[in-house]
Amino acid sequence: MSLPAASHSEHSSTSAALPPSREAVEAVTRALAARFGNRLVTSLAVRQQHGHTLTWIPNQAPDAVVFPQSTEEVSEIVRLCAAHGVPVIPFGTGTSLEGHVNAPFGGVSIDMSQMKRIVAVHAEDLDVVVEPGVTRKELNEHLRDQGLMFPIDPGADASIGGMAATRASGTNAVRYGTMKDNVLSLKAVMADGSVVTTATRARKTSAGYDLTRLLVGSEGTLGIITEITLKLHGIPEAIAAGVCPFPSVKAACDATILTIQSGLPMARIELLDDVMIRGVNLHSKLGLPETTMLFVEFHGTEAGVAEQSERFGEIAAEFGGGPFEWATKAEDRSKLWQARHDAYWAAKALRPGADSVATDVCVPISRLAECVEETKRDIEESGLIAPIAGHVGDGNFHTQPLVDLDHPEEVARVQAFIDRLVKRALAMGGTCTGEHGVGQKKMKYLELEHGAEALATMRTLKRALDPQNILNPGKILAL
Repeated sequence: MSLPAASHSEHSSTSAALPPSREAVEAVTRALAARFGNRLVTSLAVRQQHGHTLTWIPNQAPDAVVFPQSTEEVSEIVRLCAAHGVPVIPFGTGTSLEGHVNAPFGGVSIDMSQMKRIVAVHAEDLDVVVEPGVTRKELNEHLRDQGLMFPIDPGADASIGGMAATRASGTNAVRYGTMKDNVLSLKAVMADGSVVTTATRARKTSAGYDLTRLLVGSEGTLGIITEITLKLHGIPEAIAAGVCPFPSVKAACDATILTIQSGLPMARIELLDDVMIRGVNLHSKLGLPETTMLFVEFHGTEAGVAEQSERFGEIAAEFGGGPFEWATKAEDRSKLWQARHDAYWAAKALRPGADSVATDVCVPISRLAECVEETKRDIEESGLIAPIAGHVGDGNFHTQPLVDLDHPEEVARVQAFIDRLVKRALAMGGTCTGEHGVGQKKMKYLELEHGAEALATMRTLKRALDPQNILNPGKILAL
């Protein structure tokens, strides 16, 4: 059988694994076509859509894409691929930023978009069971009439399965935590096709190894998530949001640090530097002053929100911030946060035609101002256009250099800047990524962050659970 595929010479190697033989790929593709009919696709366009597309990481297309509709079908696919040593790459909505869905060794992309059932809502227990293809917006639409919400909000309308696989975070993390704090249990297909349920719906347990946390953030390298049980929260009685300008990124970060250290229960506290505000104004037509801003939001009772807002205004004023502008109407709040969520596209508006490199780090909150200020200075000295935005309430911030990939010198400058950014964060007790994940591009920093012994332990786990290295190979760890 002849596939309209990129040859395996196109699949650049990122670990010691070898691509499967052409015969193995064709045998798997024939069997999947016979079993799944038109839910198995081998057209070049669809395959490239399932490789990485959002940043400068080269697109590495799989050999085929299959669309399962149940855990049992995912298990069938994995068993077949395991029998032939063919890689499997889980795919949610393709919004990840570090090459997670690329297929560096070819193989089969398992697209979860047809697994969209909301299996059960347990309103009295504040939890819900969903399939991985449900997106966060679809889930919240379903929950709204019951007065419930799922608060993790990475910006993009990502799939819940992808959010669990990458340990996603977002603007609400300062109050509600990240995916690791909000996943109670998972159902997952392992490398041999067996199906594992990691926990019950109980809010806490001391029974055995924490398989849930092992799989959350494993980026599809240890198992393929097919069902997720999530914590839910009540929709707050009152919500207030607004924007507050500051004279510098340091002043905004210092205000953030004092706010968090004072115990003020912020729901959201987001930093956008002057460059990012310029992009947001271009893209979302907000008309904000082009200076560093904090976007903030408070949840609670009417009285509580009013008190929190007043106290934050006092803190901001201590660092030269203000005046504070409130968005009291729901539609105004939505417009404000949509503009923040569209920051990726807003940044691209600053240099039309350029590619963007979205990257993130996270540091202890006490080092945030220092890290952001040094990064801002580094950007200016490097002559880059690289707006800064961040979920600064937990020390996590992003920068998005814009680069012309046809100019090697400029590419080298951006690569050197990112390297300095990561090493700066690590030197301050931080991490190479607060929420984007490792994927392909941050693999080289893991030993620097964790040490050789910890990486060896991770490799032992990977080999034990995936001895053939077929689950999303070439991500997180080189074997």
